[in-house]
Amino acid sequence: MRRQSCLARLLASSTVTAMLAIGLGGCQTAAMSDVTGSLGAKAETKSEKHSGTDPQRTVEVYGERFRANPKDADAALKYGLALRAIGQRAQAVAVLERAAILNPGNKAVLAGWGRALADNGQSQQAFDVLSRAHTPANPDWRILSVQGTTLDKLGRHEDARRYYASALRIMPDEPSVLSNLGMSYVLTRELPKAEETLRRAHDGAPVDSRIRQNLALAVGLQGRFDEAENIVKADLPVDEAAANVAYLKQMLGRGANARVGAADNVRQSSRRSRSES
Repeated sequence: MRRQSCLARLLASSTVTAMLAIGLGGCQTAAMSDVTGSLGAKAETKSEKHSGTDPQRTVEVYGERFRANPKDADAALKYGLALRAIGQRAQAVAVLERAAILNPGNKAVLAGWGRALADNGQSQQAFDVLSRAHTPANPDWRILSVQGTTLDKLGRHEDARRYYASALRIMPDEPSVLSNLGMSYVLTRELPKAEETLRRAHDGAPVDSRIRQNLALAVGLQGRFDEAENIVKADLPVDEAAANVAYLKQMLGRGANARVGAADNVRQSSRRSRSES
């Protein structure tokens, strides 16, 4: 009961909305088709480690290529992607912006720049740039999905869902789009609908740890924490399962703690005022 009470306070607070809005579209590093809105970058880092790639080495290789020829669109895209992978989001934006200037009309570069802007929290500019990266006559479901996440971060949830719906018309039941849509419902506290959507995403990509984390968050926010724990640690080695459970607890507790702390500050301020009077 105590745990459920904390979850209820978390859900009632604006902190969870801000926290999830930051997460939407902000932790993607491998490609535009990656799942957005996951709990955080930890699972993604593990995935990259197991893939055998070295983002730092990739930064060095493609950074050298880009500096030698800033018009090399392929080098710019891979350099920007690698910069995002190591968390240098502002630098990724700068690289891809320069590439877009030097390659006017290159839709792949525009898409990469827009994705980098979204990662860096520049949601409105990201949406505008991504709108130039495809056309109504030739829409790209990946870009539509990312545009949806930018609109969610701007608080335009109904508009965001129209973009997800458009993406799903092109790619029905695409797990990454369903994951974004599910997190959109989490942001507006429509938790049963969020859970249903995220279960569909998980059914389509059961090994994707980020979708699994999103589903666990939606379940945990409804007070079913034991079930949420089982979701995040299913089929994982003991150390990774423990890390995922710890991170889930952190996410579910952060908003509640912030709200309790704010209430304590208000009470202390009120006591000081009465004392002064």
